[in-house]
Amino acid sequence: MEPDQHVRRKSSMGRSSSSATSKGVPAVLVCLASLLLSNIVIYLYLDSLYHTDEPPVSSHIGCLPLHFKMATMKNCSPWLQCPQIHAEVRKLKLIDQGAVKKVYLAEWRGQKVALSKLSAPEYLEDFLHGLSMLKTLQGPQVVQLVGFCLEDHSIVTEYHPLGSLLNLEGVLAQDRNQHHNTWQIRLRVAMDYVAILHYLHNSPAGCRVMCDSNSLEKTLSQFLLTTDLHVVVNDLDALPEVKGSQGLLAKCGHRELTGDFVAPEQQWPFGKEGKPFSDELMPGYDEKTDIWKIPDVVQFLLGRVPGGDLVHFHLFQIHEQCKKVDPRLRPSALEVLNIYKSVYATMVRDNAGFRDML
Repeated sequence: MEPDQHVRRKSSMGRSSSSATSKGVPAVLVCLASLLLSNIVIYLYLDSLYHTDEPPVSSHIGCLPLHFKMATMKNCSPWLQCPQIHAEVRKLKLIDQGAVKKVYLAEWRGQKVALSKLSAPEYLEDFLHGLSMLKTLQGPQVVQLVGFCLEDHSIVTEYHPLGSLLNLEGVLAQDRNQHHNTWQIRLRVAMDYVAILHYLHNSPAGCRVMCDSNSLEKTLSQFLLTTDLHVVVNDLDALPEVKGSQGLLAKCGHRELTGDFVAPEQQWPFGKEGKPFSDELMPGYDEKTDIWKIPDVVQFLLGRVPGGDLVHFHLFQIHEQCKKVDPRLRPSALEVLNIYKSVYATMVRDNAGFRDML
């Protein structure tokens, strides 16, 4: 082979190698770009579902304030008042009863509604507080108020046939819902729960603490499961306001609280010294008590499904922070929610196989 031919061949091989490399690099970049874009799309979708930077100022159904519109209604209607409730709301059967209210399944113009009645006069203050909170906090994360009558202490709200979050396991075990019994749906329910805490901690009525949450069962009973498997908070009878910077703190009831479910600061601090419980000497606390309870509630909500163990693994660090004995070291509900959203996006991406593109 002549020297100049050898040089030309080497030059041609060099160009071929360079061409192959130049074609390979864009392919990798395309994969990386696709992965990045997929993450952005998933996160933006989740953010649209759980936009919590600002509390909602009007109902998610697009009605004016002081109006309601249930799923089968074409138009918004003003809140029902005493004459309409007395004439048009028909009580069907008792479906729940607590210390403050008796709750009946009722009917209004062919619509199923929940009719709440004061159980006993000594709980009137709690009843009126719950109504006040319902009126002030109306939005996508709170059960929809349909009407009220102060004359006979009645409150009408939207009816959710699946009941409280206590029923989650039973609902997902039904044949028609078994395809929804996935880590995705369960984690979404958990995100709804934490998003509600964030809303209550930053509500139009100030920072509110969930005081009816001294056990897992009591906490779950405060929330309703909607037919599309989302969550709304329902029972707002015990939502004291706190302003930590001004020394305004809460005390959930006048009796001693015990057990691992309630936060350490909610327990009588002088028991080891042999001092009997005293409501007057019991220190107050703030919204971080709600944060302490998140891991226990979410463990129930996630249940036992394929992929659930991996979700627990991803949430381990943030849940460990929620259980800090010093409430000042616990994250905010928004910080927890953002971690949940990130975990959801990561696991959805991984399940979709985007990593295989690399």
